[in-house]
Amino acid sequence: MDDLAHGAHGGDGGAGDSGSTGHGGRAAPDRALLRQIPRTDQLLADPRLRLAADRLGRDLVKAAVTRAQGRARAGEITPDRVADAAVAELPATAASLTPVINATGVLVHTNLGRAPLSRAARDALLAAAGTCDIEFDLDTGARSPQRGRGVIEALRRAVPAAGAAGVVNNNAAALVLAATALAGGGREIVISRGELIEIGDRFRLPDLLASTGARLREVGTTNRTTVEDYQQALSDRIGFILKVHPSNYRVEGFTRQAGVAELAALNVTLVHDIGSGLLAPHPLLPDEPDAASSLAQGANLVTASGDKLLGGPQAGILLGDEPLVRTLLRHPLARALRVDKLTLAALEATISGPLPPVARSLTALTGALSDRAERLAATLTAHDIPARVVDAEAAVGGGGAPGVTLPSVAIALPEELATALRHGPAVRRGESPAVAGRVAGGALLLDLRSVDPADDERLVTAVLLAAGH
Repeated sequence: MDDLAHGAHGGDGGAGDSGSTGHGGRAAPDRALLRQIPRTDQLLADPRLRLAADRLGRDLVKAAVTRAQGRARAGEITPDRVADAAVAELPATAASLTPVINATGVLVHTNLGRAPLSRAARDALLAAAGTCDIEFDLDTGARSPQRGRGVIEALRRAVPAAGAAGVVNNNAAALVLAATALAGGGREIVISRGELIEIGDRFRLPDLLASTGARLREVGTTNRTTVEDYQQALSDRIGFILKVHPSNYRVEGFTRQAGVAELAALNVTLVHDIGSGLLAPHPLLPDEPDAASSLAQGANLVTASGDKLLGGPQAGILLGDEPLVRTLLRHPLARALRVDKLTLAALEATISGPLPPVARSLTALTGALSDRAERLAATLTAHDIPARVVDAEAAVGGGGAPGVTLPSVAIALPEELATALRHGPAVRRGESPAVAGRVAGGALLLDLRSVDPADDERLVTAVLLAAGH
């Protein structure tokens, strides 16, 4: 008891002695030590932090300083380390998003931002980030008559069957614009019951369409809908027929669906939502609809996403008959749904430039994946990290090609590395990107089909840092 009392009062050191205890028996900080912690204005004058304030903004830098001072008050670091700790706390950018290497094997991962942009698209985005001629004719010095002319021309070149093209901010926006312009005010949209889809985050297509004021005329059944079902529903109240690709599920067995050519023969405006954004047929995805084939079969309007199989930024693409596309783009709602200069630039570069990462990942040969995996596993093993090469199965993802699996190769690591790779100290300090893999059979699998070969070195570095090397 005497010893406890003596320790509590701190002897000659009084309440501020480093040996004193506070509530719960935890050592109280030394007041003399606390006085050595640099003031905020002194820390903000540090050349490293002053430069960071120019790059990141004063508020973010000051928040890092405050956290570092708090660590010193808690006795985690000494006062002379506060400035270094604040510098280490600084984020890589002024945004809170963290770069992630997608090693899940899902090529278009919605939770990871869907399609990674190509180098050409990123360069175009940066070029457009400042002032640019988005609505300015450099030849005449007057306002340009067409916003986004470059991306419209790129789409027309990629899909010659399209009489016109347009871009809005995502595929849902494209459908909202079509429903509002062609069936708003109570006109009917004829749609199969088997295509009333729900995708992620409780997004339901019927709710979206009904919000425009259009009425849904459901035909057929969940598993079987024929062209006769559509024909029987036709009346003078019809705005258009909508055919939707059920992109994230498959109905198998006793099934039937009406094809685009059959529906086009009904001589009613036909809108085809192909979803994943293929502009032309792909040999590895024979069952995935594409814009060129749909238009050739008679669809009047095709809507698609820009950030899935197309491999570009988030965007909704409109392709089809010139009068129809013009009607949509001149509707007042189109102004609220239009995209900015960054999207236009990145989308044009995606279409006109070299193959984007998604397209390259889709066609990567398993032999090349095996060679990469062997090299990476050998490097990790040399650093005493258990790593082995295993066969894997990848997926397209993003609502594209449901049920299609792609042979792949992965590096199997100890499962306990998963958390450190996603959000360990090195990731929080900005020393390495986060890495998202998948856990299966008690191991962490890093699937290389979804990893750009240019990221192999960064992937190895991330694993080494996560393992404490």
